[in-house]
Amino acid sequence: MKLTGSQIIIECLKEQGVDTVFGYPGGCILNVYDELYKHQDEITHILTSHEQGASHAADGYARATGKVGVCMATSGPGATNLVTGIATAYLDSIPVVAITANVAVPILGKDSFQEIDIAGVTMPITKHNYIVKDVEKLADTIREAFRIAQTGRPGPVLIDITKDVTANTAEYEKITPAPIERKVSTIKDADIDRAVELIQEAKKPFLYVGGGAILSNASEELRKFVDKVDAPVCDSLMGKGAFDGTDPRYTGMIGMHGTKASNFGVTECDLLIAIGARFSDRVTGNTKKFANNAKILQFDVDPAEIDKNIKTDASVIGDVREILKRMNEKLMQQEHKEWLSHVESLKEKFPMTYHTDVLTGPYVMEKIYEVTEGKAIITTDVGQHQMWAAQYYKYSEPRTLLTSGGLGTMGYGIGACIGAKMGRKDKTVINIAGDGCFRMNMNEIMTATRHNIPIIQVVLNNHVLGMVRQWQTLFYGQRYSATVLDDGVDFAKIAEGMGAKAYTITKKEELEPALREAISLNIPVVMDCHIGSDDKVFPMVAPGAAISEAFSEEDL
Repeated sequence: MKLTGSQIIIECLKEQGVDTVFGYPGGCILNVYDELYKHQDEITHILTSHEQGASHAADGYARATGKVGVCMATSGPGATNLVTGIATAYLDSIPVVAITANVAVPILGKDSFQEIDIAGVTMPITKHNYIVKDVEKLADTIREAFRIAQTGRPGPVLIDITKDVTANTAEYEKITPAPIERKVSTIKDADIDRAVELIQEAKKPFLYVGGGAILSNASEELRKFVDKVDAPVCDSLMGKGAFDGTDPRYTGMIGMHGTKASNFGVTECDLLIAIGARFSDRVTGNTKKFANNAKILQFDVDPAEIDKNIKTDASVIGDVREILKRMNEKLMQQEHKEWLSHVESLKEKFPMTYHTDVLTGPYVMEKIYEVTEGKAIITTDVGQHQMWAAQYYKYSEPRTLLTSGGLGTMGYGIGACIGAKMGRKDKTVINIAGDGCFRMNMNEIMTATRHNIPIIQVVLNNHVLGMVRQWQTLFYGQRYSATVLDDGVDFAKIAEGMGAKAYTITKKEELEPALREAISLNIPVVMDCHIGSDDKVFPMVAPGAAISEAFSEEDL
């Protein structure tokens, strides 16, 4: 049947099982929005307050559900406002399809009103992108974009469509998408055998789990693998929830703000098994001093990650779930009682501690964990609050901590929280932000109230840019350049003005009843929690230092 380009876009989204789109309309994309209006019973459109919010919401939806997140924007500034969200998804390997419109082909490239080469702008931060100038190619391009976003190492794809293409007509025939195939052809038996050999030789193995284990849905195979190897487990920020954070073999996060048990244990181990992890600088610290006593075994779907930051002794390339499945079939049961006992002693010797006499970020996170029974989805912005959310909430399932790990995007959290709630309506979804981050995209609270999306926004309000201030305190002689935010802004009043329920929390005893009420109300809520300006995240590894040099407040 013959359809317009806009109709083809909607039909292709339906083919892909898309039920929610986040976006903001404008002139060049009007035809598409007109079709969305006609199909609102099949595809829910969430009008965000800003296009960046739409891109973060699509990202949060993808992380929470494992499906492709979709966002839309018009040409020019609409498209460029998506860029930060696309880059966020790219650095964390999140499958997002961004659909933008552009000026018509006859005036393309002539500096027309609201024209921008968004394909050129986003080329370095997408897996692939397209500009569609021929309606006959539109359907196949959309289908290919969804396939690319999901295959191998996932990531964002952008489709820029000229306005005349959205109006022109072409023949359309529905095609059911083929299942996404896992990358298995690169998994070599010789590599598996070498990995098994290294594990069976090891006396002190340690597992380091990253976001790839979540993206490949490998949690069950990972649990079996840990049982077989009989080893302690740490994770990166992106890997949280891939392995049960309440398991006694779990030692916490590794790296700059990782636990001493993880950092010291990895330093002592004789085999480090990296599973879907890329050895980020925030994990390794000084790479010349990282895990010097260990052989390195790496499992990853992307061959570009092998030997990129840390030289490996062996590797297996391919889908992590499939690698672990084959490892579990070949690996004999191992036993490392003494090693596990030693690592347990490190956990007992170096527990996570904080000041318990006043309201603090760690206390807020522990109370949220207690009240939600560890079953919430936690989204975060970036900074001290992000680290406290990683350290003090125990993630026992994958896709329950959604945070910007690679790009470190302040302002990410509220959009991601909205996207996660739209994808997982059965879950309590809570965003943790600092006051600096909340200022960046607090307008998305209006998105939540406009669409009655019951998210909870917790602001850990220390009246400063906390993480930058921490560095200024420790490394810059307490010169607090441009980090003081103590300007009398009342977030509770602002939230109420945007239609949300609001609480101001200044004491520990005020937190739990407000939190329980916020969850029970099932409406958009903002909780402004005032904490100390000089509260710090510990442990910490100084820039350029080895992770074995992690220090706590007591060490200072």
